[in-house]
Amino acid sequence: MSDRIVFACTCEKTMPLDADAIGRGCAGRLTLADQLCGRELDRFRAALGTGVPVTVSCTLQAPLFDEVAAELGAEDRVSYAKIRETAGWSSQARTAGPKMAALLAACAEPLPDAATVAIESAGVALIYGRDATAIEAGRRLAEHLDVTVLLTRPEAVEPPQRNDFPVVKGTIAGATGRLGAFDLRIDDYALASPSSRAQLEFGPGRNGATSTCDIVLDLTGGSALFPAHDVRLGYLRADPRDPAAVERVIAQASHLVGTFDKTRFVDFHADLCAHSRSRITGCTRCLDVCPTGAITPAGDTVAIDPYICAGCGNCASVCPTGAAAYALPPADALMRRLRTLMLSYRAAGGEAATILFHDGEHGEPLIDALARHGEGLPAAVLPVRVNEVTQLGPETFAALFAYGAVGVRILARARPKHDLESLRRVVGLGDTLARGLGYGGPAGSPVVAIIETDDPDALSAALAEFAPGTPATEPARFMPVGGKREVLRFAFNEMHAAAPSPTPRIALAAGAPFGGLNFRTEDCTLCLACVGACPTHALTDSAERPFLGFEESLCVQCGLCANTCPENVIDLIPGVDFEAWKAPRRVVKEEEPFACTACAKPFGTRSSIERVVEKLRDRHWMFSGPSGEARVQALMMCENCRVEVAVNQGFDPHAGAARDKPRTTEDYLRERAERGEAI
Repeated sequence: MSDRIVFACTCEKTMPLDADAIGRGCAGRLTLADQLCGRELDRFRAALGTGVPVTVSCTLQAPLFDEVAAELGAEDRVSYAKIRETAGWSSQARTAGPKMAALLAACAEPLPDAATVAIESAGVALIYGRDATAIEAGRRLAEHLDVTVLLTRPEAVEPPQRNDFPVVKGTIAGATGRLGAFDLRIDDYALASPSSRAQLEFGPGRNGATSTCDIVLDLTGGSALFPAHDVRLGYLRADPRDPAAVERVIAQASHLVGTFDKTRFVDFHADLCAHSRSRITGCTRCLDVCPTGAITPAGDTVAIDPYICAGCGNCASVCPTGAAAYALPPADALMRRLRTLMLSYRAAGGEAATILFHDGEHGEPLIDALARHGEGLPAAVLPVRVNEVTQLGPETFAALFAYGAVGVRILARARPKHDLESLRRVVGLGDTLARGLGYGGPAGSPVVAIIETDDPDALSAALAEFAPGTPATEPARFMPVGGKREVLRFAFNEMHAAAPSPTPRIALAAGAPFGGLNFRTEDCTLCLACVGACPTHALTDSAERPFLGFEESLCVQCGLCANTCPENVIDLIPGVDFEAWKAPRRVVKEEEPFACTACAKPFGTRSSIERVVEKLRDRHWMFSGPSGEARVQALMMCENCRVEVAVNQGFDPHAGAARDKPRTTEDYLRERAERGEAI
């Protein structure tokens, strides 16, 4: 911030500015203004001419400032912070200087652009309805799109005067795809008769017809064809009894032609996925929470379809390995912005900060309404806008408490667009860890919680009722770098180091994504099947000696090791052991290799060889009797010596006692005939 020019505008003196607090928190060249978008616009133009980055405390007039910046070729040097509705228009505005400083400093933290995927739509549209509303929609859209109208169980529909587009009958039995690539399975499919007079008549129907299209306009008024249909690109749905809704979807459909760039919301790293190994299912967290069905099993990993993904972020918030990482923004970029926010707030003299996460579509209008028509946000409540509140993970909450926050609130819809169950689990986990380390408030009230409301007054009341928790003893300043799992390890360790009551271990409920393993080492034969199954390398072996090591900070409780272990000696222990997270990899079991009794070559482990001998000696015909002991001794030899002994002894694997022949129907019939019985 030292080389940055920061404009803090009073917006025509409608809000007070604490220049001292803002200056301490921003550490840049602070410039106060009263009407930067009007009579003082030349000051902004002059600042851009210096060639240094510029921050403006206004988002309302961002289009005007962008236009001026474009004239000077400085678009990439301007950032905007919204301090009027979030801090200045508030009953506590005079004490909101530290908050303004934090918001101005945080907006300058760069966020990388997310990758995109291209979607092509040629404008082939299927209008699915029941009556004349669908035909009228087809007539309206025929000049923009290649239209087909599909009527399901029509009763009395008057034929159109001109066949400008096909009208057919049928019921969609199955639908997959998205904008530009829908696949439909249609039953009772039939063509309309051109001789239809008073009402449309159709020929005989057939099942199993298929159709492909770019756009589906559903005007049936029945059940949606897709889960989370509101966020399925290219699928538009309206109740035919609501003319305004029908008009809206017709207007939307007419613009869905051409090439579109869709954000790739999730970066997926298959090598980190803990879904399954060797056909044994392990982690299914992302599959369980995806509302659109964009995630499907793909062998040992899962596959995420970026064209169907709606960007809710549920998968990234529950993924314990970081295989599914949210990209808008990446976890480390969001954490760096939060770090700047908290450090600037403290530098400006702020205390007891509560972070309020919200989205732009729902949360921002509520905060604006509270500022314009109510008391505004409290001075100690710092709003942070994210793409979706469901993208937040436990590493975010842990880092905030380490940086000195006393609480986290998440503003969600009363009628959410995405299922909030995964967010509730993540919030519960974050609150459990925070209170377990002494960050909790009075009477056990939660320090991490969700506010589910569509009413700005209810938001104000919920914030007023919040009981702040206990701040960190000495707030951290760590810089989050790396992938999600690395950021999470940093955040957890720093939260523990700064905790008011640093408990060594916090137990969690079954199904938690963190924990350790209990090994019954006396029964472990060091077969190392668990090492081959572990997707996160929490379990490791050694190329030099029989060895099993375990690093608890890498364990995600997928259960693959326990389900793979042939001796059934592994149990999951959900929880966070902070001491184990800081400790190096521990040795679970280590043995000297078993030496061949013939040539002394090391092979296998003593426990595994002894277990095999114990199970076979005098229990199997091959290892019983006078020659059995010699064959038992062969088990204690390496692969080369064992073959040599078997050849020299002339061992016949088929020399065992002959088995009784199976009895068949012919045997019973022959015996009855021999006894003279009737057949």
